[in-house]
Amino acid sequence: MTSIIVPAREGRAVALAKGRTIRITTPKGAQAADFFAYNANSREEWLSPSHTWVTTFCVRPREGDVFLSRFRRPIARFAKDAAGGIHDYLIAACDQFRYEFFGHQGAHASCAENLILAMRRLGHEIPVVPQPINFFTNSRVESDGRLTSPPNTVPPGAYVEVEALMDLICVVSSCPFDLPREGWAINAPGGPTELVVEVS
Repeated sequence: MTSIIVPAREGRAVALAKGRTIRITTPKGAQAADFFAYNANSREEWLSPSHTWVTTFCVRPREGDVFLSRFRRPIARFAKDAAGGIHDYLIAACDQFRYEFFGHQGAHASCAENLILAMRRLGHEIPVVPQPINFFTNSRVESDGRLTSPPNTVPPGAYVEVEALMDLICVVSSCPFDLPREGWAINAPGGPTELVVEVS
């Protein structure tokens, strides 16, 4: 088993061969994990939540769901949910523009940048930041259609496991979001914390 610490506000990439499993754990709880996956043989094919939810008929990932790529091919399977179903398909990866939209001045770490840097460390340039699966992210669509993120209730030690259905490169980002916004909590009040990634 390979184990990697993803420091708070950073991202890491790992290779995941077909049939193997990646486990992502939030040791301290309430830490959003942006998850991206690419076909290891083509950076043009990536995991796509929007192509997935039209086959699962649910805008939240559930244990047993098969995740599809943007070419509508099975790319991975949600093998185990030990986080109580608190996950999100809808929130785009945070980026510098989002922080500026919320009034932040100056540079801010982001999941988009974490993805780009993690892939670049492996020698891959990516022109597009795909929609991630946001594990351990508490989001809700209100009756009037508004998207909110209530306080994060994921407990310490919660984890998910994803099985590769083709050879993959996976990227996990410890979401850096730390701005005090009403109705948009994302992470724990104390700020971002580390994640643990294990490949077996």
